[in-house]
Amino acid sequence: MEEEEDTTWKGVENTGDAPIDVDELRVIYCAADSFQQYPRVAHFQTTHLRRQSFYSLPQAHLRLLSSPPFNYLDTLNKVDDCIDSNAELSRAIFKAALANFGLGVPDDKSRDGKGLKIPDEWQGCAKNGDVDKARSTLRQFYRDWSAEGKRERDVCFGNVLRVVEEEQKRLAADEGGGGERLQVLVPGAGLGRLVFELFLRGCVAEGNEISYHQLLASSYILNCCERAGQYTVYPWVHGFSNHRTRADQFRGYRVPDVHCMTETIREQEKGVVGEMSMTAADFLCEYAKEENAGRFDVVAAVFFLDTAPNLIRYLDVIYGCLKPGGVLVNFGPLLWHFEGQMPNRSENGGHLKGDGGGGGGDNDMTGIAEPGNFELTDEEVMELVTKVGFQVESRETGIEAPYIHDTESMLQTVYRASTWVARKPVIKADTS
Repeated sequence: MEEEEDTTWKGVENTGDAPIDVDELRVIYCAADSFQQYPRVAHFQTTHLRRQSFYSLPQAHLRLLSSPPFNYLDTLNKVDDCIDSNAELSRAIFKAALANFGLGVPDDKSRDGKGLKIPDEWQGCAKNGDVDKARSTLRQFYRDWSAEGKRERDVCFGNVLRVVEEEQKRLAADEGGGGERLQVLVPGAGLGRLVFELFLRGCVAEGNEISYHQLLASSYILNCCERAGQYTVYPWVHGFSNHRTRADQFRGYRVPDVHCMTETIREQEKGVVGEMSMTAADFLCEYAKEENAGRFDVVAAVFFLDTAPNLIRYLDVIYGCLKPGGVLVNFGPLLWHFEGQMPNRSENGGHLKGDGGGGGGDNDMTGIAEPGNFELTDEEVMELVTKVGFQVESRETGIEAPYIHDTESMLQTVYRASTWVARKPVIKADTS
């Protein structure tokens, strides 16, 4: 991101060995279409159905709730307004995806004749599950790109940034001030905020993400958003449960809290800024490749390790892509994403690809969705880390870590997360 041409992504990089097949193309178009469909589906599910239920009440009850202090129909109208505000960001992500990811075709019905649309064969391809992911992604902007979300970010990014600063000093000492920059990998990069923060601190930061919902949204906010505070998102508006007051449901937050290009230019003038990139691929498939062996000084795993069906695979790949002496810094709970799921095989006995991931190679490293999974306790995870060959340097547990947390809700759920730092030795110890 040092030169002008490096500040935007030129499209989805096919990081697999084979061309994008129709199944993966479907995942990409479903993600894009889900942002287009968000307002229609959100209005239907959130207010239209509630209006139907409301008008089915007995007339006396309907009149009571239509009057002050309840004004229930006014509440539904305000919810629609908030959804429309969310939809401004949703539509911007959709339009940018068509242009920047090469997904669009000319739309003859656009006013200026220069508009783009999804190809006809993919129109309406997003299903309810896809739109749910788009809605969840919009809510995540509160955590990653609002000023109010900084509290959550500080908790989970704090140890990562501290370790990165220490490793930058170590690298500078080893290089004798030679100007080498720290190479940092962020798997499960989500909306890209941690990648951006590392980039601003002079690192060569590479994010990896398998979800095209996250990739389309992060691409927009990092590269296309015109100014700080351009949008207002209402993360709590879709749910009607556990609000103390109606005003709590309608709290909005300006996003993004910073304009990425403005911040980049400011840091470039100081001579601090590093480089930033993203890969759209299955983490296991991409970083098990030979060209990624020993590439990184730091792997920053934030709310990531528990997405593993097979944690041994994750740790092996992380170990392999770290330089000798490199560190894995982890932060997160253990909400095992594949808990209770049966092994995942295709009809012919082969492995199935992950949602939106890149293609696998010819070996048995088939990606996140390969068959087999298990779940460990926090203590067992630490034992496994050492069995893989890491040397644990520090560990802290019980850290209160909110995640897209409504502080005013009558229901409070907060993780008690674990954070630790483990180093790859220069010479691997015999762990047999």
